[in-house]
Amino acid sequence: MKKIIKSAVLVALALTFALTFTACGNSNVSGTKDDPLIAAMEPTFPPFDTTDKNGDLDGFDVDLLNAIAKDQDLVIKWKNMEFDGLIPALDSGNADIVASGVTITKARAKKVDFSDSYYDSGLALAVAKDNSKINSLDDLTTDMIVGAQIGTSGAKKAEELKKEGKIKDVKTYNGLDVTFNDLANGTVDAVINDLPVTKNYIEKQPDKIKIVGDTINAESYGIAVKKGNDKLLEKINDGLKNMKDNGTYDKLYKKWKLGSND
Repeated sequence: MKKIIKSAVLVALALTFALTFTACGNSNVSGTKDDPLIAAMEPTFPPFDTTDKNGDLDGFDVDLLNAIAKDQDLVIKWKNMEFDGLIPALDSGNADIVASGVTITKARAKKVDFSDSYYDSGLALAVAKDNSKINSLDDLTTDMIVGAQIGTSGAKKAEELKKEGKIKDVKTYNGLDVTFNDLANGTVDAVINDLPVTKNYIEKQPDKIKIVGDTINAESYGIAVKKGNDKLLEKINDGLKNMKDNGTYDKLYKKWKLGSND
């Protein structure tokens, strides 16, 4: 009987320790000089995610999260990753935060926790500048190939069109530069991508591609953290609110020309 009681006590202690450790793990926020938070992004999504002339990560997302981190006394270190590896990186512990123009969706929200929305966007259909056949989604046909960046909302929409039998195939890419280059060169017939990013590309290279038709699928961007990391999520949301209240958000919005008429 004593052995049974002793074993039960040991099991109870072990469970208590495990639960305590798990709870601490979910609520613990590092973000110190010796233990910085790893923020991941994919830098071919300007003006949200890009690189500067020195090759360092840059863009609206970088500036915004850096401002939030400073406001919340957090130290972060940026990490360059491919887009389709961003969400898995949170679960595996290779990143603490993802700030990379990630659309908040129900499917993604099952895997990670999102901050409050920090930008409302939508998708655009782009074609080569001299294309006169495609003026909207309705003009896509079963012999056409649509390009998109892998893992994005644009890719999801393109796959839906393929499943519905409206296009021949979908060609996905790791980066947007090669996506738009293939569009300009005729490798794909159209590209579906986030509206502000497509506009940014056209601004830099106005003679290559153009946007046609109406904005597709209104959507919102959020900053993602590992599922259950409530403490960090709270800090990010508090910092985001402060950035909007003190005018920092508006300054960055204008700096990166996110307005439709900027």
